[in-house]
Amino acid sequence: MAQKVAKLGIKRDSNYMYYIKKGDVWRVPRKRPGKPKGKPERVAAVGAEMDSSYIYFLDKNGDVARAKRAVGGQKRKKKTAAKKTAARKSARKTAAKKTAAKKTAAKKTAAKKTAAKKTAAKKSARK
Repeated sequence: MAQKVAKLGIKRDSNYMYYIKKGDVWRVPRKRPGKPKGKPERVAAVGAEMDSSYIYFLDKNGDVARAKRAVGGQKRKKKTAAKKTAARKSARKTAAKKTAAKKTAAKKTAAKKTAAKKTAAKKSARK
């Protein structure tokens, strides 16, 4: 999967982020709340030639390694099919909203009727 470019054996510190820039190994302090941004410092001057079709990183052994870049990514659906599915989803949402509104209105009217009956019963009991 990954190819070793240079064997350095760098010991990692968990308070730093390590990266490769212009063939050299750099590190920068991790961000912490309330602390100012740290300045990067060079850890090792490797001077390796970097190819743009590879990603360079510091592996778990502390060596510089590279892996082939994933180019292209995932295929996208055609726009016409996406438009049809979007139209279907919006139609489903509006239908669901209408049925929900009818149910709540029916519940409210039933609740009003029962409340009216209770108040009428209370008024007749007072007289």
